[in-house]
Amino acid sequence: MSAGESTNVRAGTPAGARAELVQACGWGLLGLLILIGSLRMDRLESQHINPYTIPGLLPALLGVVMLLLATLLGWRAVAHGALLPEARLHEPYDAAVVRRIAIVIGLCVAFGAGLVGHGLPFWLAGAIFVSVAILVFEHPQRVAAGRALALRDVAFAATVGIGAGGSIWLVFEYLFLVRLP
Repeated sequence: MSAGESTNVRAGTPAGARAELVQACGWGLLGLLILIGSLRMDRLESQHINPYTIPGLLPALLGVVMLLLATLLGWRAVAHGALLPEARLHEPYDAAVVRRIAIVIGLCVAFGAGLVGHGLPFWLAGAIFVSVAILVFEHPQRVAAGRALALRDVAFAATVGIGAGGSIWLVFEYLFLVRLP
């Protein structure tokens, strides 16, 4: 990299390509773990379950797709110079990005451990999760604009949350024939 070039990590630069290669490895590992986990699930053959509704079919397909996309991302990263000696990450991770990732993980754990399977219908748990996520992730924009949380913001988040929670429930119950808690 010459002295006049930016040190930002962007796709298409060797530093950005190195970052993409690291991400491709992470997504590939996650896809592989999902695929292995889904293949180890009970197939319920003794109960004469329709092969298209067996547990683990959808996660297996998602794992395969993640592996394929991770492979494409890795291939593109290598093509853009991820393995070149000058391809190193120049900037540390952005604290705001790390904070948002931690919030996402926290929300997902709260959804899985606190909302689902504790008496709430799935559509309602999903609606609460989506609504809270919208409100949490739009908070910095409201602060930057100098706005307080308004009823309109809550109504929008609740509307999207109810639509998403209901849609997810309908798709899984009636399309994938999966009984949700």
